[in-house]
Amino acid sequence: MNIISPSMLSADFNILGDQLKELEDAGVKWLHIDVMDGIFVPSISFGMPVIKSIRKRSDMFFDVHLMIDRPERYIHEFAESGADLINFHVEATDKVKETIELIRAEGKKVGITIKPGTEASAVEPYLDLVDMVLIMTVEPGFGGQKMIPECLKKATEIRQMCKEKGIEIDVEVDGGINADNIKDALDAGCNVFVAGSAVFKDSITENVKKLAARI
Repeated sequence: MNIISPSMLSADFNILGDQLKELEDAGVKWLHIDVMDGIFVPSISFGMPVIKSIRKRSDMFFDVHLMIDRPERYIHEFAESGADLINFHVEATDKVKETIELIRAEGKKVGITIKPGTEASAVEPYLDLVDMVLIMTVEPGFGGQKMIPECLKKATEIRQMCKEKGIEIDVEVDGGINADNIKDALDAGCNVFVAGSAVFKDSITENVKKLAARI
């Protein structure tokens, strides 16, 4: 199934509740929530209190992307806050398998993420333990960057690895996705598409329709 997962980082927080409702009214099922700590990435975004707050008024699937150092420290707290899927960077911890197990123990879906400079082979040992791999097509930490198209080949490589292992997982792409390049990501093997400004700039409803029409 092909899924659009709008990045809340690009929302207008002055009217966040209204924008989340518009997403749901437009048929959006997933919400991508970027958590940044100012250590693993340069920026700081938001954390558990914000997720807990919006969980009260949204039925969307919360796709929580942890861009934080040593994510294993906070798995329980993010699960308690309302995350449905917890996605962490393999570069952020030396306890990848243990972190996967912590997420599973909370009854949540598991995702692992790689930055543009990390090869697809870094996730191969964990493919049969996770529900999703997220491929960053920009450097994590800032919105509004242009996609690095070369990163899309990793989706093709990961799909081939999964085929050889006889497993099916979601492959998500995050970074510079818009109506002009979302089909390229689809063709490379991605089926979950994070879009920030391409959704939240101007009309959310029209932008969602435009993106959906291309996948």
